[in-house]
Amino acid sequence: LTHKLSDIVRINQRSFENINAGAPEIIIEDLWDLLQYHITTFFDNSVVQLPVARHRSGQPLKTLTDRIKSKEGRFRHNLAGKRVNYSARTVISPDPKIKFNEVGIPESVAIELTVPERVTEWNKEWLKELIKKGPENYPGANYVIRPDGKKKRITDETKEVLLDELDIGFVVERHLVDGDVSLFNRQPSLHRMSIMCHKIRVLPGRSFRLNPAVCTPYNADFDGDEMNLHIPQTEESRAEAEMLMSVQNHIISPKNGLNIIGSIEDSVTGMYLLTNDLKLSKSSAISLLMSAGVNDLDKMASFGDVVSGRDIFSVILPQDIEYLGESRNKEDVVIKNGKLLKGTIDRSSIGEEKGGLIRKIYAKYGEEVGIEFLSKVFVLGIASLLELGFTISISDTDIPDATR
Repeated sequence: LTHKLSDIVRINQRSFENINAGAPEIIIEDLWDLLQYHITTFFDNSVVQLPVARHRSGQPLKTLTDRIKSKEGRFRHNLAGKRVNYSARTVISPDPKIKFNEVGIPESVAIELTVPERVTEWNKEWLKELIKKGPENYPGANYVIRPDGKKKRITDETKEVLLDELDIGFVVERHLVDGDVSLFNRQPSLHRMSIMCHKIRVLPGRSFRLNPAVCTPYNADFDGDEMNLHIPQTEESRAEAEMLMSVQNHIISPKNGLNIIGSIEDSVTGMYLLTNDLKLSKSSAISLLMSAGVNDLDKMASFGDVVSGRDIFSVILPQDIEYLGESRNKEDVVIKNGKLLKGTIDRSSIGEEKGGLIRKIYAKYGEEVGIEFLSKVFVLGIASLLELGFTISISDTDIPDATR
């Protein structure tokens, strides 16, 4: 642009001098045309009728229009999409044991991405330990930022000096640890649930781990999908992510008021088998609940020698919930005072979109209880299926005579 502007100024000056000197009309017309050419190519260097303005090296000048339009232009490249720091991207894989609002990340990512932690009298000693570990050892720290804004990388050479001068008001960029706040996103981002706030869990392996039930809002599957992780860098952005973008705040979809997250696949089958007139011994029932991570001993105290699947399911229900619904085969589901009295729990109670029971618990007890219940249902369903088994034989694929 500077080249072009200097051309315009130069020709303008020459025209001015020639007009004042009373030069022949043909010369002034030539200069006038040249000035027009420079101004046109300053705005748009791709006008078909005109020759392209070039650098001395011979490459065409990139003028105003070229800068704005196209995929590499201002809007699509610099504004709508940017490459940013403090982000990571890798393949996702399933982990049914991880909580809905967690994301498992590899240690290599946790070391590379950092959170700025301001030094106070309460965390000074802890941050000193992290600085001693340095960037190589997890959990450690990568940089120290002095109050005057100077940023120093922690190395074996600088470590001692940094430890000596570390004081209140310094900022330490420490590695990610369990419980840190992150934003998780899958493209194409089509609705607001395409980017949600997950808590970090550092796990072995090289992929991001995601609970399979949270795949629906992201429209993710595990056939090679990659997802992006962003680490908010200020207290305000972390608070905003946690308060407004947590997974539990987005279980009810704004599209239709139904729950977009619910039990899927194996856990629905497991729940169906468990609550469909199943009888277990007391010890089997308790070990099933324990294996699903449920340890509410007060509720288990009421178990007799033979425990029904409905009683096992009742353990994870809130104490005073009342619910009337129907299962997929149109039988009534009755819950009174936190006890499942009648009916089978299947997709229409705990599934995605149709989960009437999930929405009831959400409306009555709020997000935290809701997500806790969902997690327990999901894990209990899988644990039940693991315990009970589920077999299909060739005869299950036969066509009935009526259909034939």
